[in-house]
Amino acid sequence: MALPQPGQLLFVGFPGTDIPPDLAERIREGRVGGVVLFSRNVGSPDEVRTLVRNLHDLAPADAPLTVALDQEGGRVQRLRAPWTEWPPMRALGDRTPSDTARFAAALSSELRSCGFDLDFAPVVDVDSNPDNPVIGDRSFARDPETVGQHARAFITALQAGGVAACAKHFPGHGDTSVDSHIDLPRLDLDLARLRQVEMPPFRASIEAGVASVMTAHVLFPQLDETRPATLSREVMALLREELDYDGLVFSDDIEMQAIAGRFSVEESSLGALEAGVDSILVCSRADLREEVLARLEGAPDGLLEAPLRRMAAFKDSLAARPNDDEQGPPFADHQALAAALGSGRPGGADPTERA
Repeated sequence: MALPQPGQLLFVGFPGTDIPPDLAERIREGRVGGVVLFSRNVGSPDEVRTLVRNLHDLAPADAPLTVALDQEGGRVQRLRAPWTEWPPMRALGDRTPSDTARFAAALSSELRSCGFDLDFAPVVDVDSNPDNPVIGDRSFARDPETVGQHARAFITALQAGGVAACAKHFPGHGDTSVDSHIDLPRLDLDLARLRQVEMPPFRASIEAGVASVMTAHVLFPQLDETRPATLSREVMALLREELDYDGLVFSDDIEMQAIAGRFSVEESSLGALEAGVDSILVCSRADLREEVLARLEGAPDGLLEAPLRRMAAFKDSLAARPNDDEQGPPFADHQALAAALGSGRPGGADPTERA
């Protein structure tokens, strides 16, 4: 039996609010697995619904498209007013997991109302470094137990509402002092420390049935001296073998300088698959999308088989989601909930909106 198109392992972004013709053609051909939307793609609610619907409609029936975004709350949320503007995860971590579940259920309904399939959330990094420039209040807390409790609540409620979740950034980005969008962070942590602090929230996420995990572009030299987690068999073995996770794994965006500034396209695409990653994110550049696609389509079947199996299982799970509800925004009850949870437009720049 022939494998699905290797391009199903490729998730991409694009500029503007109109689907570029070259990307539309790749989707029609089944040679792109998903599209990630950013603030630059967001217009009015009706325009977003139409854009997401059009993206879905382009895909062939045997290769349905996944449409995703980063809607965490706080600094990182692509949909802002008139959609509900949510507090950062730290505000939720200071409350009960049931409050986090209420938030995630409301968030899921807003995303489904636009037709989104996947939210690259929650951040389950432990904010163990107060000087971290990229995580900070995107994390639920500074201790792994609290992060794990809230991760479980978030994932369970979001996915019950029909939106797939993604626990990020494995095995942990919380103790870094360098932003991986800009350079390659290095964390000189031993395995005992990772097992004690960084990994428990990922274990909790897996136990909650999280649909996907995203890797960290972070170097852990005590496990692998040369390759960051996204490209490291040794680091990814902690997820695949020690945590026994056989679900879908996304790379973080390979356009980030932690990867793009140090590794070739071959290394950042096929190297990621060899390490245990399933899906490659190229969040802006069409030329890089085409380069990665060419490498995926030239890869041996043995390298593609497991990732394509996981991607197919992931997409099958989306087929049973609830129907879209096109009411709103605004969502008055959600806005009241956000206010009660301590919302307000967060300060600080979005560290993920750099493309």
